[in-house]
Amino acid sequence: MSDRIEILLSGHGGQGVVRLGQVLGLAGSRQGLGATMLVSHGTETRGGYVRSQVVLASGEVDSPVVERADCFCAMTASAYERFHPLVRGTLLYDPAVVAPGADRAARRVAVPASATAAGELGKPLLANVIFLGAVSRILAATLDRTAVVAALRDRIPRYPEENARAFELGWELAG
Repeated sequence: MSDRIEILLSGHGGQGVVRLGQVLGLAGSRQGLGATMLVSHGTETRGGYVRSQVVLASGEVDSPVVERADCFCAMTASAYERFHPLVRGTLLYDPAVVAPGADRAARRVAVPASATAAGELGKPLLANVIFLGAVSRILAATLDRTAVVAALRDRIPRYPEENARAFELGWELAG
């Protein structure tokens, strides 16, 4: 692992952006990594933008702020527009809602999370866990897959079978 991995997750309120950040931070912490998470959101009560910044490090994290995202998960077009200048590593996006333009991403990975959640799982709300699986695959050199799945079970204990299936679908989509 490099000394510092920066993960940026963004979408709108209600998509589970904060919960995904919690899962990734918990998984990293359980692996003995330094882990921080910073959350910010718009002033709207629901539906406004939400951003989770997760920083993992082999030692203590010096700053929780993502300045150059190694992995940016853009769950909405407005999230992409707002934060794409920060991506330096991999951009994960749902092609049904995001049409990437000129950005600094080293790699782009289309993750049809909305369509897969609705079509394969019958639950559109599981799109966030599909993204979690994709992010985990991109960060497999840093985060242990089993640690992420265990953290997912701990942070989102409802519907463990559906979440496990959504995670696996996301892992496959990012491959």
